[in-house]
Amino acid sequence: MPTNKVRLEICGCSYVISTTDSEEYTLSLAEKLDRSMGEILAQNPTASVTAAAVLSALDYLDELEKASASADNMRSQIRDYLEDAAKAKLEAEEAKRELARLRGELERLKGNAGV
Repeated sequence: MPTNKVRLEICGCSYVISTTDSEEYTLSLAEKLDRSMGEILAQNPTASVTAAAVLSALDYLDELEKASASADNMRSQIRDYLEDAAKAKLEAEEAKRELARLRGELERLKGNAGV
C-alpha cells in the first residue's frame, strides 16, 4: 500500500506524517483532534497543549473501549443467535423426518385396513 505524506495543523503546530490512509481521512482526524483539544483549552485557559492532548487521548481511548465492548457484546449476541438458529434448523429437520416416518406409518395402516 502506498505511503502518503500529510501535513497536519493541530493547535497551531504543524506536523508532517507518513500514512497509508488517504490524505482526506488523515486530515479529518487531525481536524477532529484540533477541535477536541481547542475545546479543552477554551474551557481550561491554564491548560497546556500537552494537557489538552492527554485529555483528548483519554477521551478517545474511553470511546474506543466502550465501542469495543459494545462490538464484543454484539458479536456474542450474534453467536448466540446463530447457535439458536442452528439448533432450530436441526429440530426442524428432525421434525420433518418424524413427519415423513408418521406419514409412512399412516399409509401402511391405511393399506392394512383396506386388506
